[in-house]
Amino acid sequence: MDRRLELLICLVALVVAVPLFLLTYLVVFVALGRPVMFHQERSGRNGVPFQVVKFRTLTDARDADGVWLPDAERLTPLTKLLRRTRFDELPQLFIILRGRMALVGPRPLLPRTIEDFGPAGKLRGSVRPGLTGWSQVSGNTALSDNEKLQLDLWYVAHRSTRLDLNILAETVGVAVFGERRRMDRLERAAAWLATQPTQNKTEAQS
Repeated sequence: MDRRLELLICLVALVVAVPLFLLTYLVVFVALGRPVMFHQERSGRNGVPFQVVKFRTLTDARDADGVWLPDAERLTPLTKLLRRTRFDELPQLFIILRGRMALVGPRPLLPRTIEDFGPAGKLRGSVRPGLTGWSQVSGNTALSDNEKLQLDLWYVAHRSTRLDLNILAETVGVAVFGERRRMDRLERAAAWLATQPTQNKTEAQS
């Protein structure tokens, strides 16, 4: 997507999001208390690390040995709704303005996760990570990590302004109607990946 168009959309979204920021802050404060924000280092374009910021959605619940419980067990009904609507990720609009993230792209992952992907991880990380992406509107939590990687690689090779605008529109639909596995897109990504050089698909096909 053209950077000027991206900035325009981002600025408009920020104006619209002001009351949502306030509402989300209150929801997190009531449901979880402090801290309200979550900070973590993620891998950016070409592996350059940056701090991702979003509203906290998980409790501090641990098991008898002091180990964190699975994420699904640390969500409350309210914070689960925040994740579905993506309200928890609204602070990332400011990161987009700074140019560290894009409106659309593969979601930012931990540096060690990108390293584990090998050459496929480098290809995936050749673009800025996005607030939303192709795998997020094609199944997201209903997909395996490997399926997400295949979809992300397909997106990197086929990205365009038109595709990005379609993804933004579909993101709204996912927030309203929920996630759905898109088998047609998974099959298309797998078929495309089969035609690519071996070094770019090893991890994605494992």
